[in-house]
Amino acid sequence: MKYFKHPTAVVESEDIGEGTKIWHFAHVREKAKIGRNCNIGKGVYIDTEVEIGDNVKIQNFVSVYRGVRIEDDVFIGPSVTFTNDLYPRAFIWEGDKIIPTLVKKGASIGANSTIICGVTIGKYAMIGAGSVVTKDIPPFGLVYGNPARLRGFVCYCGKKLSEILEENDEKIIYKCPCGKNIEIRKEWLK
Repeated sequence: MKYFKHPTAVVESEDIGEGTKIWHFAHVREKAKIGRNCNIGKGVYIDTEVEIGDNVKIQNFVSVYRGVRIEDDVFIGPSVTFTNDLYPRAFIWEGDKIIPTLVKKGASIGANSTIICGVTIGKYAMIGAGSVVTKDIPPFGLVYGNPARLRGFVCYCGKKLSEILEENDEKIIYKCPCGKNIEIRKEWLK
């Protein structure tokens, strides 16, 4: 086995990347795909056909349901829940009701957030703890609240951007205290 599995974890998938660690009481269903060097915390549930990239950290008690795709370098805080059905009923369940959700490279999702299905969370976006995400989040977007609203933008390093270097009709370029410049497209603000 090229990955670590705690003895209490249930791993039904055969598609787990090298260097990944799956901890206490986690359950990874058949046909789930987990990349290299991931950390799957205690009590995490990963449903069938979920796709997870490389270097993803999923904290304790997260539920990732079918229809969710998570790209590389994503952080998911404790007790985050992803949904996959906009009109759930216990007496009506068919696979075609699943609405896909995409979490793009480098995004961070704060503890106890709920991600309503059908959204795309942009590259390096940051979601504050306890948020309810009901709409797409632009790259580098900082959102929080219920419902989560765009409150600004963050750098790769996670710090909120405030110093504007350049602005025109198409973009804003921010300078982060860490030294990086981040380009925000004005089309993302719509």
